[in-house]
Amino acid sequence: MSDCKCCKAVPGTGGDKYIPMEERTGEESIVYFTRDLSPEGLQKILDCIAGDKLKGKVAIKLHTGEKNGPNIIPRPWVKELIEKKLPDASIVETNTYYEGDRYTTELHRETLKVNGWTFCPVDIMDEDGTVMLPVKGGKWFTEMSMGKNITNYDSMLVLTHFKGHTMGGFGGSNKNIGIGCADGRIGKGMIHTAEGSDNMWSIAEEELMERITESSKATVDYFGEHIVFINVLRNMSVSCDCEGVGAAPVVTPNIGIVASTDILAADQASVDLVYALKEEDHKDLVERIETRHGLRQLTYMKEVHMGNDRYQLLDADNNNKVISTKEAVADVKPFQG
Repeated sequence: MSDCKCCKAVPGTGGDKYIPMEERTGEESIVYFTRDLSPEGLQKILDCIAGDKLKGKVAIKLHTGEKNGPNIIPRPWVKELIEKKLPDASIVETNTYYEGDRYTTELHRETLKVNGWTFCPVDIMDEDGTVMLPVKGGKWFTEMSMGKNITNYDSMLVLTHFKGHTMGGFGGSNKNIGIGCADGRIGKGMIHTAEGSDNMWSIAEEELMERITESSKATVDYFGEHIVFINVLRNMSVSCDCEGVGAAPVVTPNIGIVASTDILAADQASVDLVYALKEEDHKDLVERIETRHGLRQLTYMKEVHMGNDRYQLLDADNNNKVISTKEAVADVKPFQG
């Protein structure tokens, strides 16, 4: 595996420990929030962050799901967003590391048809090969293998269904591009599999979170000022969308949508909103996050200077008034499927 520094690296700790806002230090970023889980809400939140960030050829990185996956961002929302806001954009994906409905480009394209992603171009970025992007300041990698076509784009909207994850604890923007832009054979293998191991999922907990983050950093650094992040906190199963119809039933209430130009702030705010729910409402998702040591995604993003874990939360439904996460979730209702 290319330029892996694994023999020298030691994973951090504390991925099972939540750090509340008052214990964090450093500068603050801006995160926008809307309770409006609709096509209009998605467009509104994009307007808060897009500015001149999305220019030229725009990639939209989102999880298009396994066949008939029930929890992905609704296709009509994405279709309307593209038609009204980003008419020349392409959805981008890569093939999976595991054998399944998106393992090869041929199978992947069939799954896209089944799931209805037929209204705009969908670029399977590793269809024509791979490219190595540098990982600046990483301890596991100096470069990461990505789908070759990522270099065809000038800017990227990271549009993420925020939810739990079987290995990552949670799947936010960091996981979306950290795993989702790495190519299906080399890059994902670099993240998931220890060199020489027969177990393709041999890397877990803090080390996995750090490898995902370093892969994500390669994409963030590549696009520089021209990458923005939206997390949709809806249908938040403890399972990833890669589990499709086998995903665990959703029990966590829907919350809303967050957006930022800072990937760490976007994911930190999403996690904070979940923790701000009543204990009976968040216990399953919090348990998934902590038992997988997923909070190391956040602390490691801070360590490698990807953003700020402190932020102001601006209420896009009320003239961008500064609110707390407790205020943001005050009126959430129990999940109804």
